[in-house]
Amino acid sequence: MQRITIAIEDDLLAELDRRMEQSGATNRSEAIRDLLRRALTRDAPQDADCIGVVSYALDLSTRDLGRRVPHTRHSRHDQAVAALSVPLDHTNAMEVTVMRGKVADVEDYAQGLFAERGIRHGHLSLVPVEDVQEVHQHGRGEPHRHSHLIIKDGF
Repeated sequence: MQRITIAIEDDLLAELDRRMEQSGATNRSEAIRDLLRRALTRDAPQDADCIGVVSYALDLSTRDLGRRVPHTRHSRHDQAVAALSVPLDHTNAMEVTVMRGKVADVEDYAQGLFAERGIRHGHLSLVPVEDVQEVHQHGRGEPHRHSHLIIKDGF
């Protein structure tokens, strides 16, 4: 590990100290390393398998948005795993969609969604997985082949 020296404005340092207290970091170096790891995530290979968690806020008063968002999800029914909508007030909601597939396809879905008028605060988290085909039985049924998604440590 290398030691470096950095200069930080007083306000930014106070913000770092507040974040350090909230996160439980024991020192500034630990807090900065954590922030850097989060900010400098490596690009995932476009052909890698993943689970994508797409979260966003939407304004349902935006023309046709309440129809377009589910339609785009249904057009990818082979990738959509689950969706949750949490009403915040009479026109705004927070939504989470879980997608599975290749990184390129999941990122394409998320970026298209984030570009929609009325979508705000979009975020995509990718979890690397491996699709493993196995043959076994559940309960007393016949053995059968199906896939299990195994979470990997990285892309």
